[in-house]
Formats: sequence, structure tokens, C-alpha cells
Amino acid sequence: MKQPPVKQSNIVVVGGGTGVFTVLSGLKKYPVTLTAIISMADDGGSTGVLREEFGILPPGDVRRALVALAHSNNRMLADLFNYRFEEGGLKGHTFGNIILTALERVTGDFESALDEAGRLLNIGGRVIPVTLDHVHLCATLENGWRIKGETNIDIPKHDPNLKIKKVYLEPNARGNTRALDAIRAADLIVLGPGDLFTSIIPNLLVQGVVPAIKKSRGKKVFITSTMTKPGETTKFQAHDFLLTIEQYLGAGVLDHVVVNTKHPAHARLAAYHAEGKEMVRKGNLPLSPMPIFGDFIRKTGFVRHDPDKLAKVLVSLI
Repeated sequence: MKQPPVKQSNIVVVGGGTGVFTVLSGLKKYPVTLTAIISMADDGGSTGVLREEFGILPPGDVRRALVALAHSNNRMLADLFNYRFEEGGLKGHTFGNIILTALERVTGDFESALDEAGRLLNIGGRVIPVTLDHVHLCATLENGWRIKGETNIDIPKHDPNLKIKKVYLEPNARGNTRALDAIRAADLIVLGPGDLFTSIIPNLLVQGVVPAIKKSRGKKVFITSTMTKPGETTKFQAHDFLLTIEQYLGAGVLDHVVVNTKHPAHARLAAYHAEGKEMVRKGNLPLSPMPIFGDFIRKTGFVRHDPDKLAKVLVSLI
């Protein structure tokens, strides 16, 4: 008798920026079904200009996710999507951002543009905006100051030692139905890694996302950053990252928290220390959610997560 096909596990990665790129780059090598749920709060650089001039949803972070999921035979096209112009009227823009803007005009909506870009790149998965509403990320600092704009939080013009009291979206955003459905159907939900207040938490501020995560029967995993970031997570330990996520997600929702405990040579950290950044230490983490400690960073170069090391531990959970 012919056996029915084995169902692939559904993994949903929630975040933005380079963190999602890292996780997807590793996971796409496994026989799993991947969905990237991407924040729509980015408003800096090329993305900010295109948002302002064309009224398009932010293309930068979804472009990174598309490139991460691109088939290995499409490396030239993937590199083209990441190409950044260095001169002329297009200086500062990436080719992929411009393509997505054009596709949005041709297809009539942003999601269709992403689907078409996915076909061009022959991606192994789906990239879905967490919301289709136009929003801005705002923050209230511990001294009461209010900061508007993701890029103003990400690259602070204020005293970076001031702690962020809370972040919120303006106006309120409705969850994208496709995103919420994917989260509810997930076998594994991965939050992070990435900038805590500007890449991960903005997704949790969208209406319907937190209830969908809670309703999902899949395991929920949070990956802490490798380095602190001035203006966002100064002097944070892994415990601080976890407590902050739980302020927006709720306690008792996460099953695991992944924490890097490998410290590289001092020479690799010198440039980070000059910028006021430090290695994230595990601190006094509770036993629940269950911590997963290990060497999860790259052997050379930037002190960032290694895609293959992360993928191996994530796949082991399902």
C-alpha cells in the first residue's frame, strides 16, 4: 500500500532586519515549510524615502527575507536584489527596494508584489507583512520623552543611556489575515534574533498577533541578541531580554529561550566596545521558559549568530 506523504513541519519566523535573514538562511536547508512574518515599522534609509515618496509599505526588511529564502541557483539575482547604488539620483537605494516598489505599482498591492518577487527569486517559503496598515513605531523613554519613528529609536539622537519605558504603534495596526493564519498553524514559532524594540516587539504590537501566538499549539522560542545596543538594550542581560518580551507577549507563553554563551576573542569585540556595545550574558534566567545555552555565534567576522548553529537547535525542537 502506498504510504501518504510525510507532512513537513511549519516554522514561522517573526521579526525583521538581519536577524530574520540569519534564521531563514539556516532553516531553508532543512525539509520544513518556512514562513517569515515581517515588521512593517521600518522607516529609515532607502525604505524611508520610498515610503514617503510612493506611499508604499516598507520594503527593506521583506527584501532581506526574500533574499534569505532565495534558491541557491538564483544567487546572482539575489545579489542583484541586495545591490545598493552608490552614486547618482539612486544613491542609497537598493535595487530590490526599487523592484518591490515597481511590482507594487504593477500588481496593485504590496502582498502581490512580494509573491511576484518570490517567484522571481524562486524562494523556498513565504514572506508575509505582519500588517498591511501604514504605521510608525513610537517610544516613551524613562524621562517621559516621546520618540517617533523606528529610525529615531534605532539610531538615537537623544541620550542613549535613557531606558525605553514602552513602545507602541501609531496608529493602531490590524494583523494581516495571512500572517495570523500562518502563526496559528505553526509547529514552531521563532521570535528573533534582532533588535528587541525595533525589529521584534513591533510585530507583537499589531492587533491579533499575540492572541494568535497564544492560540497556536506550536512551540514558541525566543532567541536573545548576542550584543547589547545603545539606546535600546544598554547593559541588558538575557534575563532582561526575556522579561521585556514577556511584557508584550505575556508570561508563560514561551517554551524556550536560546542564549549564546560563547565569548569570542577580545580583538573581535574591540569595535563593539568602542560603540558602547557589550556581549549579552545569561544572567539569572528562570527555568521556565526552558533556556538553551550554547555556542551560537560565527567563528569569524561580526559577532552575530551562525545560521547553521541556530537552525540545528531550532529543528531539534520539532
